[in-house]
Amino acid sequence: MTAAPQIPSAAWSVPVHRARPRAPDASAAPAILLLLVLFLFSGGVLWHLGVNYDGFSGSAAAKVHPATYLAPLCLLWAMVSSGDPVGFCLRTARDAPASLLLLVVGTALLVQIALRSGTGLSGSIDTFVGPALVMMLLVRIAPARLGPLETALHGVMLANACLGLAEFATGRLVFPYRLDGEAFATDTRSAAFQGHPLVNALVTATYVLALIAGGGHLRPWQRLGMLALQTAALVTFGGRSAIVAVVLLGGLSVLVATLRVLRTGRVPLLAAAFGLPALTMAPLALVALAFGGFFDKLAERFVSDGGSANARIEMLALIDRIPFRDLAFGPDTGFVETLRRMHGLEWGIENPIVRMVLYQGVFMTALLTLAVVLFVAEIVRRCRPGTFVPVLGFALLLNTSESIASKTTVLAKFAIMMVALYRPLMPRRR
Repeated sequence: MTAAPQIPSAAWSVPVHRARPRAPDASAAPAILLLLVLFLFSGGVLWHLGVNYDGFSGSAAAKVHPATYLAPLCLLWAMVSSGDPVGFCLRTARDAPASLLLLVVGTALLVQIALRSGTGLSGSIDTFVGPALVMMLLVRIAPARLGPLETALHGVMLANACLGLAEFATGRLVFPYRLDGEAFATDTRSAAFQGHPLVNALVTATYVLALIAGGGHLRPWQRLGMLALQTAALVTFGGRSAIVAVVLLGGLSVLVATLRVLRTGRVPLLAAAFGLPALTMAPLALVALAFGGFFDKLAERFVSDGGSANARIEMLALIDRIPFRDLAFGPDTGFVETLRRMHGLEWGIENPIVRMVLYQGVFMTALLTLAVVLFVAEIVRRCRPGTFVPVLGFALLLNTSESIASKTTVLAKFAIMMVALYRPLMPRRR
């Protein structure tokens, strides 16, 4: 019997291509926890918990917001639970390069302040480092898992608006803005959970503009109800610029959307059922609120601005008093403080760019501005279309106060808000 011919293994073997295991998506639970801490634990709330966040006295560790401590821990947990820490870091750097840049520039600002023995170390951490870490976590969460994050956002905004309206109705602030424990008796604007009326106005206005522009997945009656409630709360916060932005940008958005619907020749029955009664009752409701004194405090804010308009003129005079060689890398802070008192600007400089130039210099201001612009562009890139109106409103309102030139968490709040309301549609490469 002849032996069967030997067939080389290469002739019958089929090459097997093993699929690379898909990297697991991060859970949305840490992001929800971050949202709750960011939106509900203001300086006023922390004061009641024994933490002097907004004041000058106390430990340096207390000057950093709890959410900023929580962000790196959540990111570390997501990295470890991914099973591939190195790959997690590489994918995060690839998907969030602007966040990485903001993290680096924010750290550089921290070093600059420390080397110059200046103040505001915690401001650089909360304002720039925290949002970068928050966005790095958000880019690792699959869009399908972001539903609970949006639900949590609507919940905290509902609670914030209700508390603001309750404070207005009772005349008692539950969590007022405090400086070393002292509340400002002359400021009777609602503070709610955001701690400061202007922060409340900025966050609420951005949220309202996002809802008007189609953000979120609320039903029509839920969207209309939230818009009415948030707009009423916005009045109690007394932010004039925020109200003007909502009226102009929101009104223009509604007009464009209405014209687009009318051009199709088909009006949805549900929209007509809600829209016609709302248009009929709105004038009556506004008249009733006006006679009830609801708009009295807001009118006082427009009549007497507390020197804000003059401050915006005087702040430019400060730059003229400082030689450019000093402005390039930051003039002496003691000299700047003296100039502020001379020009009556003790309460603040009403523009973040001007304030950063005066305290950090032209070079660092340019780096920070570039990093923030790219950071916002990265947020928009990860969202579905329709973000133009809330992003424009947010950018305009940032420039009406010191905002990101001082200690604030509004950038982190903005990132969570936009990602939650405009679920990312772009597929993530692995």
